[in-house]
Amino acid sequence: MSVGKRVCWMIVVLMGVSGSGKTTIGTLLAERVGAVFADGDDYHPLANKEKMAAGHPLDDRDRQPWLEVLNGLLRDWFAEGKSGVLACSALKASYRATLQAGMAKGAVTFVLLEASKEMLSARLAERKHEYMNPGLLDSQLATLEMPSEAVRVVNDRSPDEVVSQILAQIPSSDRRF
Repeated sequence: MSVGKRVCWMIVVLMGVSGSGKTTIGTLLAERVGAVFADGDDYHPLANKEKMAAGHPLDDRDRQPWLEVLNGLLRDWFAEGKSGVLACSALKASYRATLQAGMAKGAVTFVLLEASKEMLSARLAERKHEYMNPGLLDSQLATLEMPSEAVRVVNDRSPDEVVSQILAQIPSSDRRF
């Protein structure tokens, strides 16, 4: 890199329960800021996908290896100075700690996408997901540990408006784009 060239990057984890809009908003956010996008669901092992498709929620033993793979992805982005947006439920504080392990404090910005249970249920009923059983919504809502340091955005508007709200709420000291 040449001297004087500004390093512009960010790593955002869009978190929330199924149906909160992580993939839709994450894709648009990544496009808007010139980042790569990854959907955490694509990294689940087959056993996890089969368990969820059968209507059984994952437990911490199921999730830990998956979270470690995602942490490796985030650490790679960080090491390469690459901007990235990851869609990942990240429901528990311990999951979020695993995701950002090995990186500098503040390197990852978590954004919680929220919506009413009714809206989430309606979205899940309308979509055809490879393995996410709509019956798992209640278990996800029960598992969610509200983050204290995440940007929180209600996803009840157009995707463009939600992305603009996310960008407006990321503190300027955290912006790397």
